Amino acid sequence: MSSEKINKAKSSSSPLGRSGGANILDKIVADKRKEVELKKSIIPVSQYETSVLFERKTNSLTQALKNSDTGIITEFKRRSPSKESINQNANIGQVAKGYENAGVCGMSVLTDIKYFGGAIEDLILARASVNLPLLRKEFIISEYQIIEAKAYGADVILLIAAILTKQEIKTYSELAKSLGLDVLLEVHNEEELHKSIMPSLDMLGVNNRNLKTFEVSLDTSKSLSKLIPDDFVKVSESGISSIDAIKELKPYGYEGFLIGENFMKTDNPGKSAIQFIKSLKN
Repeated sequence: MSSEKINKAKSSSSPLGRSGGANILDKIVADKRKEVELKKSIIPVSQYETSVLFERKTNSLTQALKNSDTGIITEFKRRSPSKESINQNANIGQVAKGYENAGVCGMSVLTDIKYFGGAIEDLILARASVNLPLLRKEFIISEYQIIEAKAYGADVILLIAAILTKQEIKTYSELAKSLGLDVLLEVHNEEELHKSIMPSLDMLGVNNRNLKTFEVSLDTSKSLSKLIPDDFVKVSESGISSIDAIKELKPYGYEGFLIGENFMKTDNPGKSAIQFIKSLKN
């Protein structure tokens, strides 16, 4: 795939989409802190801990990726800061079932309301519909959100290195592991990667989108691949919109490929995923 095509790739598994930069990230995090503080005052942690799903045995996305020959992780996303509408009318239960029928390894569920039109309830609706490993895709800045994720049926949490300190990554990932959740840590560059490598992570995700220029290049995944220890499952994110991109990255040790808008922007995301995976296997 040419660098020109890569840079024009429209698929976005990054929460930021294609515009806004560090400023939008700062804004999202500031709003998220307010949201979490409000939730804490309404729903105590003890209430989540009595949830039926809190005792549920989770499904490992890490193992699913290791056992797969495709490594596809799909996403449920209605909109993003850069795209007011991707698929506003999608039914999460139907989409989840479609993805499961396609044979994907797991499904990422955007739970941010303000910027992505998601909801924590989407997670529980997906959980009621499928047995797939479910990733809560959220801007996690508090242990509270991890406990909430477990109570709503998540199997995996996302931690974003760009918004967390090394100590926060350690604290949050260790809490997640104690609850039986897998941890996917997302990095954008070498600096974030070096501060993040620790035993309490399962997967290291490389986001191919440059947060300053917003260009997408698979070279990010390629260059960082050699710095990721083999203990972790490698996941590539953003710009994965073609079979060629996946075939290009597999020799670099990537076992997971998070596909954002590519399926969601179609009328039938499940059917699109079936066709994509069929082509990938050929």
